[in-house]
Amino acid sequence: IGFEYRSVSVYNSTINLPCNNKKRETLLSIFPLFYSIPSTFVSLSLDSRERKASTMGGEGVVDAIPLFAKELIAGGVAGGVAKTIVAPLERLKILFQTRSEFHNIGLLASFKRIAKTEGFLGFYRGNGASVARIVPYAALHYMAYEQYRRQISDNFPGMGNGPVVDLLAGSLSGGTAVLFTYPLDLVRTKLAYQVVDHPKSNVKVAMGSEQAFVGIRDCFTRTYKEAGMRGLYRGVAPSLYGIFPYAGLKFYFYEEMKSQVPDDYRKHIIVKLACGSVAGLLGQTFTYPLDVVRRQMQVQRLRASSSPEFKGTIGTLFMIVQKEGWKQLFSGLSINYLKVR
Repeated sequence: IGFEYRSVSVYNSTINLPCNNKKRETLLSIFPLFYSIPSTFVSLSLDSRERKASTMGGEGVVDAIPLFAKELIAGGVAGGVAKTIVAPLERLKILFQTRSEFHNIGLLASFKRIAKTEGFLGFYRGNGASVARIVPYAALHYMAYEQYRRQISDNFPGMGNGPVVDLLAGSLSGGTAVLFTYPLDLVRTKLAYQVVDHPKSNVKVAMGSEQAFVGIRDCFTRTYKEAGMRGLYRGVAPSLYGIFPYAGLKFYFYEEMKSQVPDDYRKHIIVKLACGSVAGLLGQTFTYPLDVVRRQMQVQRLRASSSPEFKGTIGTLFMIVQKEGWKQLFSGLSINYLKVR
């Protein structure tokens, strides 16, 4: 049996979800998907190796590992490689969303600035937290989806087993996965937010030793000591608000585009890939302001003391428009487009 891994995003949080041939069509249509170029290539490569291994019928330690565990490991490796490849773009996107000086100078100038002041490794600041989030997020998303779908079908049999149930289960499972793994997303943002202004300086000098974080553990510990669990979940509300509309828009655009394709080509993987990519791009565009709000809420405590305090999702949204203009709500969106295939 050959298994295929696809890059899955619930409100801009990419994972690699294992799925067999029978569930592929359902998962491709109901989850809020978007495909990044590197993850697609890595996933297809892993899929090919899995097929080859299954036909050889080899014995040993690998054969004793449960199938779901092997899917999760392979998906995690593929997702980690993909995340690492696009990490420079993700770092720049976060800086565009949270620092107006990067937004003002543009993508190329920002790339040159990071390369000059922080070097090659500067593009990967915070990527470790992003990679660490992939496997638990994927496992929670996949298992919660099955549970929610079963509960909806059992408690509301009148809804049947159609796309509405899939959409609800996908959105609820996405929210569950976000809640359990959100602290890693916050840590990733805080680490990526840190910049230096001179090649010979470091983060502690640029931001002050009381604000600079030296790694994932340090960021976790100090954030928790400063504000407790509320600090680790600062900005989670816009993430949850964005899940259902993103899933709905993605599902709607995906089905609309697929309906325009001749019946003979609808099941072709290239058609699904193209429809999923464009639908994901459109869904991201409509819900992107919530992503900017989330990022700015995450780094609020790292800003200067003179900066106004954000109060809630709506308050932050209006504050950004008032202080930086409505265009800031879409800052970094073009970088997202570069990651979508």
